[in-house]
Parts: sequence; C-alpha cells; structure tokens
Amino acid sequence: MRKPVPTALTIAGSDSGGGAGIQADLKTFAVMGVHGMSAITSITAQNTYEVRAIHDLPPSMVVAQIEAVADDMGVDAAKTGMLSNAEIIVAVAKTVEKYGFPLVVDPVMIAKSGAKLLRDDAVEALIRRLLPRATVVTPNRPEAERITGITIRGLKDAREAARILVEEHGSEAAVVKGGHLAGEYSVDILYYKGRFYEYRARRIPGNTTHGTGCSFSAAIAAGLAKGRSVSEAVRIAKEFITTAIEYGLRLGRGHGPVNPMAWMAIPAERFRVLENLERALDLLLGKGRVVARVIPEVFTNLGMALPKPYARTPMDVAAVPGRIGRYRDGIIVPAKPEFGVSRHIARAILTAMEFDPEIRAAANIIYSAGVEKAVRDLELVSGSFDRREEPDEVKSVEGGTTVWGIRRAVERLGGRVPDVIYDYGEHGKEPLTFVFGRDAVEVARKIVLIAEKLGG
Repeated sequence: MRKPVPTALTIAGSDSGGGAGIQADLKTFAVMGVHGMSAITSITAQNTYEVRAIHDLPPSMVVAQIEAVADDMGVDAAKTGMLSNAEIIVAVAKTVEKYGFPLVVDPVMIAKSGAKLLRDDAVEALIRRLLPRATVVTPNRPEAERITGITIRGLKDAREAARILVEEHGSEAAVVKGGHLAGEYSVDILYYKGRFYEYRARRIPGNTTHGTGCSFSAAIAAGLAKGRSVSEAVRIAKEFITTAIEYGLRLGRGHGPVNPMAWMAIPAERFRVLENLERALDLLLGKGRVVARVIPEVFTNLGMALPKPYARTPMDVAAVPGRIGRYRDGIIVPAKPEFGVSRHIARAILTAMEFDPEIRAAANIIYSAGVEKAVRDLELVSGSFDRREEPDEVKSVEGGTTVWGIRRAVERLGGRVPDVIYDYGEHGKEPLTFVFGRDAVEVARKIVLIAEKLGG
C-alpha cells in the first residue's frame, strides 16, 4: 500500500538553540511535504554564538532509533548531520547498508560558531565507511578540502573536489557548496553520473546562516524521499535554502538561524493577503453608495502587506491595480488585487509597520473638516503631518513625503500608529486621510463607519 506521505529521517545532533541539527531538519522536512523522523546522535548545549557542551549518545541507541522507525514506518530517504565520533559513524554506516535507503551525507565538522563537531579520528571513518554509501554528499569548502586534500580557490577546484568525492571516495553524487567562496553569486557544484551541474544564487548579505548546511541537505533528502532525481532535488534545495537565508531570523548575538518556514509561509501569506483584500473590497462594494462620499479626486487604494519578516518592499504589498474610483452613485473596483501595483499606499503601510508590525493595511480617503469630526465622534485615534514642514531633501525624493509624513505623525504620538493620519496637502497636492488597520477588512470597516458618520 502506498504511504499517505513520504518519510524522511534525520540522523544528527540536537541543537538546543533550534537553528541547526535535527530541529532545522524537521522544520525543513515539514515545509517540503514529507513526514520527518529523527535519530539523535548527540545532544549539544548551543546557541547562535557558541557550543557549550556536547554529550554523545551510545552508538547502540542511535542504531535503535533508526531501526525503530525503519521497521515500522519505513524510510524513503535519510540524511546525516553531526555524527561526532568514529563509533557512531560505523554504527550508522552498517545500519544504512542494512536498509538500503537513499542517504544524503552532510559531513558536519565545524559549527558556525567554530566549535568542532567531528573528532579528528572520526574523519577517516566518515571517508571510508559512510561516503561510499552516500547517494549525495554535501560538503562546504573547508569540509571538501579536508576530505579530498585539495585547496579550493574557485569553481574549477570545486569541480575537481566534487569529482574526487564521487570517483575516488565512492559517493553516487557530490555537491560542493559555494557559500565559502568569493563572488557576487554563491555557486554550488554538483557532480553526478559523469556530468557537472551549477546552481547559482545571488549572495545574500547578513549573518542569518546558522543551520544552512543542515537545512540544505535535509531539503535534498526530502526531494529524494518524494522520488525526485538527484539533480532536481538539489535544484529545489538550492532555491529553498536561498529563501531560508534571505528571510533568516535575527535572533541571538551570533549567527542567526535560517528560516525554513519561509518556503511555505510566503506563498501561504500571499494567499491570505489576497483573500482578505477580496473580502474587504466586497464590503466596500456592498456599501458603495456610502463609500463613494469619501473617494478623493486621486481615487482610493486599499493595500495589505505580508507579515514581518516577509514584508520589505512595495512588491510585498498587495493593492488594487488602477485604484478604486467613483462610478455613478457607487464605486468601481477595476481589477482584482495584486502584489506590487501601488507604491504610494505600500510606502504608507511599510512605514507604519516599522513602528507596529501588526498594522499591515491602509487606504487613502478624502480629507475634510467633516472627516475629522467623524473620526472624533467615532473615538478613533488620529495623527497628522503638514507638508509645509517637510525638509527640501525629502521633497526631492520620489515617495519621500509619504514616508516622512507617516513617521512624523507616529513619532508625535509616541510611536503609536493611529487609526487615521491626516495629510493636509499643499498647493497642487490634494489633502488626504490615511486609514490604518491590522488587515484590509478592518480598514474597510473603518472607512464605512467614517463615510456613514460623514453622511449622517
């Protein structure tokens, strides 16, 4: 009988900080759509900047964990991480050979903090006993140099190291990762069945790289568990880890952890944003006759951003292409919401999120004394900015006024983002009211309340 979901096993150490080891592997398995299982080899007391203590489990206990899951649920693919000592390596190699499942070997030697995670006398055991059983081996540059004995200065050397790992050490395929090499792009070299493949990704600045190797190898294992070819599994894993690094978590005092959840969270949140905007627009259309009262000459737009840490640029904010206009005695929404179609409202939202990440939506409506009275009557919190106070250097930057004005208004309120912020305009610039909320539906409800109060 076919399994309801593929299974993948991580044979690795436990990272108490949750950024690497089995913790990172299990997160990766989950977002890549396989059921994750674990055989813990070592328990480490570590965080983002140091490994304080290591306790190796007896090899028999490691083997017992592997056998327990393999005998019951089966293993469609597995990966190894921290194996610590020669005895564990030999025990794992024998057990893998017994079951014959595809194996990704991440030859973990040094932690991101610099702590040694593989004893010197265990390197030979890894080379002799485990590499010949590897479907894919995934060393970084220092690990590849240690195993092959060559110095890797560029892509030519990386290709040679990958070839040696396969043709001389017996792995079926080898990926020499390019994270430690210089250059604008991080280039991973795969050697498989006599052919070289290159996987390129722009190099991402920052230090949210804790768990990179663990998550990358786990992603390959997940791909193999789902029946993908080696080259396809590596390609998808490269895309996955690039996203995980780009949206890494700035936690701790050292190298922050990568964010495996970004792979699943970003598309899921994009769907949620668009769905929320659709509901908000339906609400406005249902009250179109009332809402038409507050549509300004420049029309209205309603936008909503992805949550932090995924909201960074206007491309991460969805809004209405062409804006919302008046039509006869109601309003017209010309198109379904999309991401990246409104810089003006996106800047307002992203600026507000700098102060309160929970405020992810905004819209612009008319400004008038009547609107101000309606806001007061509804007991909504308001702020304002005056363009006459805007510095010349801000005026010269496209879109700078909105960012400056929202910041000024919020700072005057002690950092609290209000329900509305008034832009009093200037000669040739229509005054506006920005309405803020936690999501688009909340903003739409506030707009309806203001419009109804204005009409009353």
